Amino acid sequence: MLRGKSLMEKASFNLPPVTSNPAGSPVYFLTGKNYLYQTLFCIQSLHKCGVDNLRFIIVDDGTFDIRLIKRITKQLPGAEIITRETIEDNLQKYLPEHLYSVLHQKRKVYPHIKKLTDIHTIPGPEWKLVLDSDMLFWNMPTEMLNWLKTPDNPIHMIDCVESYGYSTALMKQLCGSTVPNLLNVGTIGLKSSNINWTKVNEWVKILEEKEGASYYLEQALTAMLIGNAETTILGRNDHIVNPNKINPGDILHHYVDVSKKMYYQHAWKKISD
Repeated sequence: MLRGKSLMEKASFNLPPVTSNPAGSPVYFLTGKNYLYQTLFCIQSLHKCGVDNLRFIIVDDGTFDIRLIKRITKQLPGAEIITRETIEDNLQKYLPEHLYSVLHQKRKVYPHIKKLTDIHTIPGPEWKLVLDSDMLFWNMPTEMLNWLKTPDNPIHMIDCVESYGYSTALMKQLCGSTVPNLLNVGTIGLKSSNINWTKVNEWVKILEEKEGASYYLEQALTAMLIGNAETTILGRNDHIVNPNKINPGDILHHYVDVSKKMYYQHAWKKISD
């Protein structure tokens, strides 16, 4: 598996450029030195499915340098790059540390939360679709593309097992509503202006005080932010989390847990062929 990962990283340098459409629907990726190769394969898979109407916004996870920025510019011409300097300015403006100290502390030790803090403080479209890099598209994602045209409620995938890291009883108590079942944030669209950062800051503090730190914190917070709101749910049978094989009708695979083996050994090779 590790050999396959290394080969995938090397092969990513030879992927043909995919041009970002300046008039296209914006799609956000949080990425960096350790994940850009996955981001490039994910975008390449979209391109191979015939998707050419997206504007790629590449968000620095804190590891960008001049070499990486040059590579993004070369392999994703026209993509918008959000550097950590811009992110720091946005955070200072919208989430000053003296008011949101818990969130600032979590950013230092838990990069996943940047999918909320760093992306949803970027000025621009209120609805933001964030894609994880460890995913591959196999067929035209019509439902996702339709949502991008006229977003009016959150969109998300369905997980293979519920992975929030916290009891739903505590989550419900804090957010004051039910929470969606089996939410997965591999594909997640939220309205930035609907995020109550004061509550999120408080939720993180209480969740960790009562039930400890969790790798799935960002997923739990997203479920709490959505609460009982109406959502667009991507079909579980063709948008698959933790897949074990590729079927002809599959649209999207999110490679988590044991499916990493298939991802590193076989799946990416079908994109680079």
